[in-house]
Amino acid sequence: MIAVFLGLRLYSVLGRRAEHEEEPVPHRFEGKDPRGASQAPQNAQAPARAVTEQEAKPDVLPVVERGVQSILSADRSFDIVTFLEGAKGAYGMILEAYWRGDKETLRELCDDSVYEGFAQAIDAREEAGETLDNKLIRIEDATIRDAELERKEARITVRFVADIAAVTRDSEGTMVAGSLDDAIESRDIWTFARRVDSRTPDWQLVETDEG
Repeated sequence: MIAVFLGLRLYSVLGRRAEHEEEPVPHRFEGKDPRGASQAPQNAQAPARAVTEQEAKPDVLPVVERGVQSILSADRSFDIVTFLEGAKGAYGMILEAYWRGDKETLRELCDDSVYEGFAQAIDAREEAGETLDNKLIRIEDATIRDAELERKEARITVRFVADIAAVTRDSEGTMVAGSLDDAIESRDIWTFARRVDSRTPDWQLVETDEG
């Protein structure tokens, strides 16, 4: 039952069209139900332009455009604007799961290599008797930096710029690092992947980097 629940949560993150794409990204998708979203036919060109025009570097635009079009040609249900909104939600869910030490959620949302990296960091933190009391304040920007389709696998790389309040506490709950009053700007480059011939709409985080 837990596996089915988490699968549905990930489906709601990256699999359906968002109704209020201009609203701030909710944590854990509180108050949003993607099942009632519009299923209007998609224009293959307009969504790609709507996102790629956010990227200021001209040399990036053709790469993203070609990659998005190749994914659209293989999966006509794919919607780039919905994906980007869902990626923001997944970013918050994965960070929160890591901060809480929730390996079960991370296992569902990440591939094996990314999961192992998170799990090792959680184990080291627990061994040191430390906990994280972090909070995602806001996502300032989320821009698609790359998109490609290779052997039926769609891969989309997103650069996130976010404000995060980070606090580390010891085993007694005493703050040993950070501050909840001063948010730190974080820049991350995450790559999500999904097989376009899969019957499920689930995307997984397959690569992380700083950016």
